[in-house]
Amino acid sequence: MDRARTAAFVAVGSELLRAGRPETNSVRVAELLRPCGFRLVEKRCVEDDAAAIATALRELADRVALVVVSGGLGPTADDVTREGAAAALGRRLERRDELVAMLGERYRAMGRAMPGIAARMADVVAGAEVLRNPRGTAPGQLITAGDLVVVLLPGVPWELEEIFVRSLLPRWQGRGGTAVRTLRLAGAYESAVEQRVSHLYDRFGRESVTILAGRGLVDLVLAAEGDDAPGRLAEMDEAFAAAAGEELYGRDDDTLAGVLLAALRRRGLRLAVAESCTGGKIGDRITAVPGASDVFVGGVVAYADAVKRDRLGVPAALLAAHGAVSGEVAEAMARGALALGADCAIAATGIAGPGGGSVAKPVGTVHLAAATPAGVRLAAHRFPGHRELVREFAATFGLELLRRALGDGP
Repeated sequence: MDRARTAAFVAVGSELLRAGRPETNSVRVAELLRPCGFRLVEKRCVEDDAAAIATALRELADRVALVVVSGGLGPTADDVTREGAAAALGRRLERRDELVAMLGERYRAMGRAMPGIAARMADVVAGAEVLRNPRGTAPGQLITAGDLVVVLLPGVPWELEEIFVRSLLPRWQGRGGTAVRTLRLAGAYESAVEQRVSHLYDRFGRESVTILAGRGLVDLVLAAEGDDAPGRLAEMDEAFAAAAGEELYGRDDDTLAGVLLAALRRRGLRLAVAESCTGGKIGDRITAVPGASDVFVGGVVAYADAVKRDRLGVPAALLAAHGAVSGEVAEAMARGALALGADCAIAATGIAGPGGGSVAKPVGTVHLAAATPAGVRLAAHRFPGHRELVREFAATFGLELLRRALGDGP
């Protein structure tokens, strides 16, 4: 691959190596870089050590055109990304008075006096462009050294993304004639999607398609390059969307919950949930969407059978005959949720594990129900993985069950 189109990512933070905190910024940066003509080809994680940061940057500088570094830009003694970058590039740090003044104003706006150590965030690698941080205190930096570009960004995900979208996307988007689109699928597994779309690789090139999977969601990231990139991308979109079928719920920034709420809003329908094994995860996905309140009325987390009976009206005889984990009880839960003042409902009941399973109902067994004015649709699954995975799968498949029951496409 042309070096000018390659990028690497360095995550700085000892906690990422030893405290069990997951590193997620690289995934988002990779997504943001694609429409800019860059392909992320390597990522590293280093501790809060200026020498380690400098070593990583020196080694990557010979192989890629862009290095994005996240973390280590705060005010404390272990925030040494600035020092590491300066050492790698053979430059000094300079304190900029205008940044000190800006930091002071930011602290005053928060009703606090700026501590002396906060002035370290005004230290900039000589020759760097400062990237303003509207959502935090530590600014980012963009440094050009010959044919290498180094970008330093805060480690807080929403600060990193805000700076990238405001300061970097406008200057890089469309670079190299690259066009990118993401097709979003739900209620899907990666291997099955791969099998359905693989016949298109010969036509469009395997390197032009990236499949990203996670807990019942699959993204098909399509990329086209060259003078006719938009036209070729439209052709890819049409072909891959047809192969994806009914699992395709949206594109690019769409979320499953957001698409579902929009479908309900168009129909003037209101939604409630009844959750057992998911413990509120379905409701959480829904309320994460701004404006959900005009559609979502609420829900019941009915973990105990008594709550299923008393709050959702599930008949005791039904629980005794079929057990709490059954399609019959899932349907009764969904119908009970409609009594909250809703026209549609999602219900989930299952065995998330690690215990509680049986030969007839092993761990991972989940029954889902989606109620609409047209009736109730049921689905039974055995989801893979540990407790949290089962719960996440169940939330995704529950939302998707209602979307399909409504007959709504992307």
